[in-house]
Amino acid sequence: MFVRIGLLTYGGYPYATGECGLWCDRLVRGLADHEFDVYALDDTPGRDPRRGQRGLDGPPPQARRVRTASPWAPADDGRRYGRRDRRRFAGHFGQLALGVCDERADSFSAGLHGLAELAADRGGLCAALRSETALRILEAACRAPGARRSVRDASVSDLVAFADALERALRPLSLDWYGGGDAGLSAVDLCHATTAGPAALPGLLAKRFFGVPLLVSEHDVHLRTHYLANDGAREDAARTPVRALLAAFHGRLAAEVYRAAQLVTSGDAHARRWQERSGADRAKLRTIHPGMAADRFAGVGERDDAGDPDTLVWVGAIGPDQDLVSLLHAFARVREQRPAARLRLVATEVAAGAGAACLAHCRALAARLFPDRAQGAYETGGNPVSFEDAGGPGAPGLPGVYASAGVVVLPGSAEGFPVSLAEAMFCGRATVSTEAGAVVGVVGGTGLVVPPRNPEALAHAILGLLADNGRRRRLGAAARSRALELFTPEQNVAAFREVYLDVLSHSPGRPTAAVVGAGGAPLPFAAAAEAHVPVRWAEEAGRCVVGAGAAAGAGGRDV
Repeated sequence: MFVRIGLLTYGGYPYATGECGLWCDRLVRGLADHEFDVYALDDTPGRDPRRGQRGLDGPPPQARRVRTASPWAPADDGRRYGRRDRRRFAGHFGQLALGVCDERADSFSAGLHGLAELAADRGGLCAALRSETALRILEAACRAPGARRSVRDASVSDLVAFADALERALRPLSLDWYGGGDAGLSAVDLCHATTAGPAALPGLLAKRFFGVPLLVSEHDVHLRTHYLANDGAREDAARTPVRALLAAFHGRLAAEVYRAAQLVTSGDAHARRWQERSGADRAKLRTIHPGMAADRFAGVGERDDAGDPDTLVWVGAIGPDQDLVSLLHAFARVREQRPAARLRLVATEVAAGAGAACLAHCRALAARLFPDRAQGAYETGGNPVSFEDAGGPGAPGLPGVYASAGVVVLPGSAEGFPVSLAEAMFCGRATVSTEAGAVVGVVGGTGLVVPPRNPEALAHAILGLLADNGRRRRLGAAARSRALELFTPEQNVAAFREVYLDVLSHSPGRPTAAVVGAGGAPLPFAAAAEAHVPVRWAEEAGRCVVGAGAAAGAGGRDV
C-alpha cells in the first residue's frame, strides 16, 4: 500500500545533524515504496534554511518535496490587526497565557488552535505576539490569583524574553505549509513528527483543519531535552520566571501533541516513561528501537572468543554524565586482584567546556591512583589506564577496540539510547552497565547491571566476568543475538512500515475535497484509489509508454 507521509523535523533531517537526522534518512531511504514530503524547522541561528535541502547525499527520489523554515529568521508579513481582529487575538492569546501560567486551567488547547485559525484567516500573528497587547496579557496572567508561584514576580524584561521565545516557538502557525492543493499538508495521508515540540505544530494544524492523522516519534523526549538545556542556566531571580514560563509552555504543548496523536513511539523504555509522565496515553505508546548500522562490527561479532580477559574498554563522549571517576575507582579495586588488568578509555568526542575539564580531571586521577606506573600508552605497556581518541588520524578503529575487550563497561548516567552499549552487543562482548536511562531496556538479560555511582559494585561485577571466560562468551553471544533482533535499521524500517498502515487503518477516511457535488459537498467514491499513485511511478509509466511507442515505430507494426 502506497502512503504519502508528511515528515516533520526539527534541527535534524535533511540537515543530517545528529542521530535523529541519520535515523530519518534511513527511514526515508528504506521505505522506497512510499513518498515523503519533508517539512523541516532549522533550529540553528544564522544558518540558511535552503542549505538543508541538500541533506546527506541529497534526498532520495521518494522525498519529492523538502520545505524548510527557520524560527530565527525575521518573520513579519506586514499585516496589522484592526479592532475586531485585535479583540480576537486578545481572547485567544489570553486563553493560551492562562493555560501556561495556571497549571489548573485547561484553556491552552483552545487558545492555541484559536491563534492558528487567526493566523490562517488574517496572518499577522508574529507581529501580534511581540506587541504591547501580548505583554499586557502575559502580565495579567502572571498576576492572576491561580498563577504559578514561580511566575508571579516576572518583570517586564522577563515577559519580553518569554514573548520573544514564544513567538519563535509558535512560528509554524504562520507558515504556508497547509493548503495549496497537492503542495501542502492537506494532501498527505499522515503526518509523522520527530518531536512533540514546535515541529509537531504543523501536524496538529493538519489534523484540525484537514483530518490528517498524526504520528509522533521521539528518541530524545523534547520536554526532557528542554528541561536539561535550561538546567544549567543561571539561578538568579531575573531568569527563574522565564525558565518557569518556558517549561510550562513546552509541557502544555507536549501534552496537547500527545493527546492529538493517533500513536506515539519512543526509541527506548526510558523515553516511553517520560512520554507517559508528560501526559501521553499509555494505550497510544509503542517502543521501536532506533536502527544502527552493524555491518562494520560483523567481523568481531562472528568470532568465537570472549576477548582479552585482562582488558576493560569504555567507549563514549567524555563528559561529566559519563561518571568516569567511578570507573577509575572501580578499576583500582580490580587491579588489587588482577594486577595485569588494563583499562582503555576511548573517546568518540570530548564535549566542549565541561568535557575538556572532565578529561583533565580523569587524567590527574589516573596518575594519582596508579603512581607506581610510568605514564605511557596502552600499547607500550605503561600506565594501565590509556586515554585514546577514536576520531583522529591514526586512531584505533572501534571494531578493533571492542575486539580487544574482555568486558565493555558503561558506568555513566547519560540519557538517550546507549550507542556504545549496542555496539558492544553487536560485537558479542559481555557488558557491565549502571542502571540509568535506557540501559536496562537495551541490555535486557544479556549483561550485568549495577547501581549508579557505586565503584564497589562495579568492580565486583567486572571481576566476576573477567574470571569466567565461559560466562563472558555466553553473555556475548546472547547480546549479539538480541542486538541483531532489535537494533538493526531493517527492523526499524519494517516496524514503521507496519505503524503507518496501522495508523491509517484506525483513522477515519477523509473525503476528496477536489471532487464535489452541486451543493459543494464532497462526493464519496468519486475518485478511484488508483488515481492517487506516486509521481515517480507515473513518470516511469510515461517513459515506458514513450519507449514502447518508439519501439513499435521502429518495428513498423502496432501491437
